[in-house]
Amino acid sequence: MDKVKIAKAISTITNPPIITIPLFLIICLALSFENGAFDLNKFIVLELISLIFASILPLVIILFWAKKLNTDKDISNREDRYMPLIVGIISYLIGFFISLALNIDNFLTLLLLCYSVNTGVVLLITTRWKISVHTTGLSGPVGALILLLGPLGASFGVLYPLIIWSRVLLEKHTLSQAICGGVQGFFLTVIEIYLFMFLLNMPVMGIISLRASILYILAIIATPVILGILSYYEFENQILAFFALEIVAFSMLLVFGYENILKIFLFITIVCVLIAYLAGEDFIWNKIFKNQDPKKS
Repeated sequence: MDKVKIAKAISTITNPPIITIPLFLIICLALSFENGAFDLNKFIVLELISLIFASILPLVIILFWAKKLNTDKDISNREDRYMPLIVGIISYLIGFFISLALNIDNFLTLLLLCYSVNTGVVLLITTRWKISVHTTGLSGPVGALILLLGPLGASFGVLYPLIIWSRVLLEKHTLSQAICGGVQGFFLTVIEIYLFMFLLNMPVMGIISLRASILYILAIIATPVILGILSYYEFENQILAFFALEIVAFSMLLVFGYENILKIFLFITIVCVLIAYLAGEDFIWNKIFKNQDPKKS
């Protein structure tokens, strides 16, 4: 099994403008059902707006900029990312204003505004630190799917640890950069949706509560964050510390959450453990389960 080829495939498929295509398709499908009936005209308009302004335009500028700078399609150099991020902000903002003018769906309108704001946050961070755009690009639409579909939407969070592994293995990001990209994207998206609903007086019916969405996010990020902590800080017994922290996380979700949230937590945890074992010694999580100090390996 060629792990590098698999990591490259995952990295390519989950490039933000590409991963938004299937995820926004699901979002637009969910938004097009009203009272059990599917509104085809609404779906076509929503899909066109999201496809053009959340995918095609950002992808075109990334490819153009990578070719202009004669660099890889990930635009790995941190300073070279400013222009694609700025164009992304503008593209999402145009999509927001068009969606606002058409007044066809409040949720998509607010989501495009969130995309613009979140990309602005990523741009500010990028001036100092190379946070992962891949995990940020995943967490935005998955955060939206959590609000719309609850546990079904949260299940797409399984891609989060896979992207972390691929980006770290390919040496595109450090472990902390990959983890933090997803964490900030998840939380900013769901919090901003509720904030903008209030500030712009644009109510959205049928989404889950802010409390429930945050619990789903915690269920997704808990194990990757725990593994990240163990990877950066020395513990006498790494695997014992892992199980202890997992029990604490599970207990907190048990107290404040409910069955579906616990299922997502266990699902993501199993995936993370499998990645750690199957990745081999060239991935830092593997060393935790072998009771080695990651810093000395």
